Amino acid sequence: MSDWTAFGRVDPDGTVYVKTAAGERAVGSWHAGTPEEGLAHFARRFADLVTEVDLIEARLHRGAGDAAQALTSIRRLRDSLDQAHAVGDFDGLAARLDKLAAVAEEKASAARAAREAARADALARKTALVEEAERIAAESTSWKSAGDRLKEILEEWKSIRGIDRKADGELWKRYAAARDAFARRRGAHFASLDAQRKQAQARKEELLAEAEALADSTDWVTTANRLKELMAEWRAAPRASREVEQRLWERFRAAQDRFFTRRSEVYAARDAELRANLQRREELVAAAEALDVEADPRAAQARLREIQAQWHETGRVPREASAALDRRLRAVEEKVKAAVDSAWRRTEPSANPLLMQMREQVAEAEQRLARARAAGDAKRIREAEEALRAKRQFLELAEQSA
Repeated sequence: MSDWTAFGRVDPDGTVYVKTAAGERAVGSWHAGTPEEGLAHFARRFADLVTEVDLIEARLHRGAGDAAQALTSIRRLRDSLDQAHAVGDFDGLAARLDKLAAVAEEKASAARAAREAARADALARKTALVEEAERIAAESTSWKSAGDRLKEILEEWKSIRGIDRKADGELWKRYAAARDAFARRRGAHFASLDAQRKQAQARKEELLAEAEALADSTDWVTTANRLKELMAEWRAAPRASREVEQRLWERFRAAQDRFFTRRSEVYAARDAELRANLQRREELVAAAEALDVEADPRAAQARLREIQAQWHETGRVPREASAALDRRLRAVEEKVKAAVDSAWRRTEPSANPLLMQMREQVAEAEQRLARARAAGDAKRIREAEEALRAKRQFLELAEQSA
């Protein structure tokens, strides 16, 4: 407004007064021009105050700046109005500043509450991180993941602000102590683990040495059983370090494979030999069973003796087939014997006591051989075969001279 007389006046002596509800107050003097120019000069000073208040009000409404600082500025301006050397609506400006002070006080209180809440939240977050670090230090055995988590806690810790120095320092001491305790416990664990792995390595090297010593054995049954025991002991033993464990295992497995491969080859050759012997015996027993005993008992007896000689030369056969073949051959032997005895009785009305006795001895020798074969006693079989062969030779000589 251009007419400032509503808020001030200039005395003839040049004293400038401002008008307020409390009365007039001298704010300066003016001698450089007309009273109107003097009032306008002091009104511009008042406008500067208004501008400052406008800026504070705008910042408060935008939420920019610190409300507590704004409140301090408002109170400073409010207190300065009674001594301000300006002319204007001081009563209106005072009322405006009082309202702004209430707004600023409310915003400052809210800001303080927010800061306290943020401080409490930051304190709670750091406390939770410290407690987690302490749990890890006391309990965790997942060394890799736990160590990584402690590093993450440190990074998260650095991002949290707003805690007073004393509280922050106390929490940091707890975190550092937890981290150091975890490092000591982890170091002790790996030192113990390293000692255990060295013991495991020594034990597995012992098992390996024995396995490699047995790899070329030909004591198939005993060695196979011991190698199986070594495998069980290997699996029950603790593990060495990964690289050492793999290297030792490859050598241990190679020793086992070498032995069992050789055994398989020997067993395969033996099985092939047994099958060939079995086939030969089957052919011999089939030939024995095909003899025409009734037509010519003596010829059948001679051919059977050839078959018996070849039979004993065939060697071993599979145990499960041996007994059945022996029974079949014995049946032929008994059939031939019965036919020969019958032929002698028909051709010799008066039996020769010596020949009869020798035949009985041959029959007894055949029975002893049958019993030895049934028992599977190699020594008895050999002795019975030799005795039977001798008695048959004597019988043949006696029959030829009869």
